[in-house]
Amino acid sequence: MLFEEKIPEKLIRNDGLRLDGRKIDELRPIKFEVGVLSQADGSAYVEQGRNKIIAAVYGPRELHPKHLALQDRALLRCLYRMATFSVSERKSPAPSRREAELSTIITQALQPAIFLEYYPRTSIDVYIEIIEADGGTRCASINAASLALADAGIPLRDLVAACAVGKADGQIILDLNDLEDKYGEADMPMAMLYRRGDVTLLQMDGQFTIDEFNKALELGKTGISKIYQLQKETLRNKYLSIRDEVADESEVRIEISKEVEEDE
Repeated sequence: MLFEEKIPEKLIRNDGLRLDGRKIDELRPIKFEVGVLSQADGSAYVEQGRNKIIAAVYGPRELHPKHLALQDRALLRCLYRMATFSVSERKSPAPSRREAELSTIITQALQPAIFLEYYPRTSIDVYIEIIEADGGTRCASINAASLALADAGIPLRDLVAACAVGKADGQIILDLNDLEDKYGEADMPMAMLYRRGDVTLLQMDGQFTIDEFNKALELGKTGISKIYQLQKETLRNKYLSIRDEVADESEVRIEISKEVEEDE
């Protein structure tokens, strides 16, 4: 081990703020971008706190090997991988059990959103690369993958938005960072089709009382609603910029046509 991580005595400071200066119900700074990879059918880049994640979508496309094909719907395959340099202690490049588990969890969280029945006997492949990890990567990965699917033009019932809630020093907190994830008392990642109100992911590590669970669930929904709005705004801005580019090109063509007519 290269160094020994210092375990914090408290995760909530005396002034009521967390160690990174956030309020207990405050999200980390979030940045979303779509269309970042030219060779993918759809792609997205997410920064959430110090998390940096890229998601790429390929498909629907012919499935190989063909014996995996489903006759009535597409096969959704998600691959979650962490770069060797994404964590403080270098990770082995070999796929880990945790990566395989999170690949399955992310697939299950996204499946309810996609009209898989539109594309029988095909595959939709989602590749997620964690460039830098700072806690809550499964939720940030779901946010990135959902944006990449929308960017690929794949029909969705709704975007999937995800966020984790937890407990630290007896208080319910939103959007856990790495220290809070490791040393907090509980962690509950959740994902939703927010407009429909459908929960597609709900896990829990640690213990909540019934009242704490209900409070955490409501706080998680609040965080998810903010992330959902950011996702929609990111997609809207992309297509508004495309519309403006098309309009500018049309104006240029009109001007050129006028000049040619005048020359004739």
